[in-house]
Amino acid sequence: MKPSELIVELIGVARQFGAIQALKGVDLALYPGEVHALVGENGAGKSTLVKMLAGVYRPDMGMLKMDGEVIELRNPAQAQALGIAVIHQEPSLFPDLDVAENIFMGRHPRDRFGRVDWRHMYAEVDRLLNRLNVQLSVRTLVQGLSVADQQLVEIAKALSLDTRVLVMDEPTAALSPHEVQELFKIVRQLREQGVAILFVSHRLEEIAELADRVTVLRDGEHVVTAPARELSTEDLIRHMVGRELGALFPKSEAEIGEVVLEVRNLTRASVFRDVSFTLRRGEILGFAGLVGAGRTEVARVLFGIDRADSGTILLRGRVIKISSSKAAMRHGIAYVPEDRHQHGLVLDFSIARNVTLPLLDQLSRLGLVDQRREMELAKSYAEQLHVRAAGLNQLAKALSGGNQQKVVLGKWLATEPEILILDEPTRGIDIGAKAEVHRIISELAGRGLAIILISSELPEVLAMSDRVLVMHEGHVSQVFTRAEANQEKVMFAATGQVAV
Repeated sequence: MKPSELIVELIGVARQFGAIQALKGVDLALYPGEVHALVGENGAGKSTLVKMLAGVYRPDMGMLKMDGEVIELRNPAQAQALGIAVIHQEPSLFPDLDVAENIFMGRHPRDRFGRVDWRHMYAEVDRLLNRLNVQLSVRTLVQGLSVADQQLVEIAKALSLDTRVLVMDEPTAALSPHEVQELFKIVRQLREQGVAILFVSHRLEEIAELADRVTVLRDGEHVVTAPARELSTEDLIRHMVGRELGALFPKSEAEIGEVVLEVRNLTRASVFRDVSFTLRRGEILGFAGLVGAGRTEVARVLFGIDRADSGTILLRGRVIKISSSKAAMRHGIAYVPEDRHQHGLVLDFSIARNVTLPLLDQLSRLGLVDQRREMELAKSYAEQLHVRAAGLNQLAKALSGGNQQKVVLGKWLATEPEILILDEPTRGIDIGAKAEVHRIISELAGRGLAIILISSELPEVLAMSDRVLVMHEGHVSQVFTRAEANQEKVMFAATGQVAV
């Protein structure tokens, strides 16, 4: 790229919030027709840099240049006027308005009488969607759209503003693999049309697939910028966290004991069928499979959220009935759900209250919670799991993703389970936090917990599991020992085939 092609440049930008130095002299250059990935752990400074480009924050030091001219972005409207658009992880649209109204919100085209020119507006949005090869009705209410389609509306809105720089902040976090690939097609189209794209993501496999160049931040500092093809996954992790890939999956050997849980021919109509497996003390049994294979649905039955239509569940050789989550807890089963925000935490509750929530009956007398015992219990698990917080009274919503996940783990470990089901335990958290969660999982297995680990990240399943159970379209396709399992075999089984 020639320097004259440079659109946006950040030179030595710094930003401080109280005692926290969020950015320390960071450089970043964005070119037309390029996907530039920005990676780093939570707290690395990515969000601050994105907000600087969006006009939300101004640098304390350093400068921003656009087309070689120094600029000062005082607000988001000014950034938009200069052709800089930001698409956040959660789309910010008006659900009760249709696609076209959302795209032209606040700047509806007018006819010569000053009235909204609806025909022109809908035609213009049709043109924008055709440019993106998106099959979406311009009159559809946004509340009826998937997250993936809402993001396409955000992209169309950005294009309607003649966007030259598009910042995408964790755009794939809530998307299925198929939706991710559809989004990538759009991103590649925009790259071909000359848009400069800053792509922020925790998912390193996406970086390898999509990015032209990568910038890594660590602790608010610029670590490296290089062509994506020159940085392996191992290189990225080392730059991001300052340690090697092996440290990401700290799996220690555990003594695997007797069978704790046995499932025989478990079936839930139209969801999964004839699922059978055993789980031993100290074992991590990985559940692998494509989206919709039935892994989470099996977990929900084991924890009593849903009911099986047939099949048998045995705990230490004795048949049990799990009619509710309370019944599952009585049998020593705990479940860390996939969506920690919706089902794992009460975000407006404190750390202490979240950890002790399943135990309120035990901590209460005459309807009053023994706050001393509550704080002692919460402190014990917060310390065990190394939860980083200002104190036990800090609200869950104020914690980082990794620390929120530790609180969810603490909540269920406080019930002293014998069997722990973990559904996507590292989804949406950064590399460093993943390593800590993996360490905790390994330690729990070492203490004798029987663990089911459900994950869509194959490297995680392969590295952390003693055995891998693969599901395909609602049934168990294959079970591999740790020594037998590899990515190719698991993917063959996940698609209903058998590797030769």
